[in-house]
Amino acid sequence: MAFVAVAAKRSSLVRGLKRPSTPYLLLIPGLAWLLLFFIVPIFTLASTSTQTPASSNEIGAYVQTFRFANYIDAFSGAQEQFFRSILYALIATLLALGISYPLAYAIAFRSGKWKNLLLVLVIAPFFTSFLLRTIAWKQILGSEGPVVTVLRSLHILGPQAGLTASAFAVVTGMTYNFLPFMTLPLYASLERIDPRTLEAASDLYANGITTFRKVTFPLSLPGVVAGTLLTFIPAAGDYINSTLLGNPRTKMIGNVIESRFFQIVDYPTAAALSFMLMAAILILVTVYVRRAGTEELV
Repeated sequence: MAFVAVAAKRSSLVRGLKRPSTPYLLLIPGLAWLLLFFIVPIFTLASTSTQTPASSNEIGAYVQTFRFANYIDAFSGAQEQFFRSILYALIATLLALGISYPLAYAIAFRSGKWKNLLLVLVIAPFFTSFLLRTIAWKQILGSEGPVVTVLRSLHILGPQAGLTASAFAVVTGMTYNFLPFMTLPLYASLERIDPRTLEAASDLYANGITTFRKVTFPLSLPGVVAGTLLTFIPAAGDYINSTLLGNPRTKMIGNVIESRFFQIVDYPTAAALSFMLMAAILILVTVYVRRAGTEELV
């Protein structure tokens, strides 16, 4: 018996030594990509955020002095744009959720043979440049566009009033541009719901509203959380919509960072603002996911 036990242990050891390393080798390209295009830039950005101008007064020349007061200075100079970005992103996310949920529900449960076509129509905007889509909204909301014309005919807008160069236009553009990011996770979550679950709710004398509130929505909550995250995170850092559809009073933190990087050439302030934006989004996302009870998404 002892001989059999030793032989079995040796056989197990040999199998462990011969365990294929292919899965680990397949991880190398992904880890290399992550290291090169995420970890290294993050450390570079962190290093830049604590630099100060070089004594040579050369534009764009900075030296490392570990000046952490850059974060305080950067925030104090752009706190209005910072909070405005969070507010605009939150409004756009809620609007996208309100539009996308009925759409995703209809595609998942009511579309029938048109399901694939409707999904293609949801994804179709991705075939066009983000910039062109935003410019299109500038035309749609323009003084001669269909929206303003209809609103003026209904006397909702005055003869000289317009919608472009306003917070309304910025939020509208953000909502439209990020709508697919909300719709697709919602559809994926709703489509996985077993129809027999909804039938069981009906058998227990639940009406449509009760079934949605007690069954459908709770089961689709992972899609809601994923969709809101995929919408809110890029919306908070967006600057294209504010640039093309807004005015100086609707500038977002992304506009400030872009200006500091490419126009003012103030790299430390831009890097500090970028880090603070990432930290704020990370904190908000963590709190939101924990409150929603879907920690497995993080």
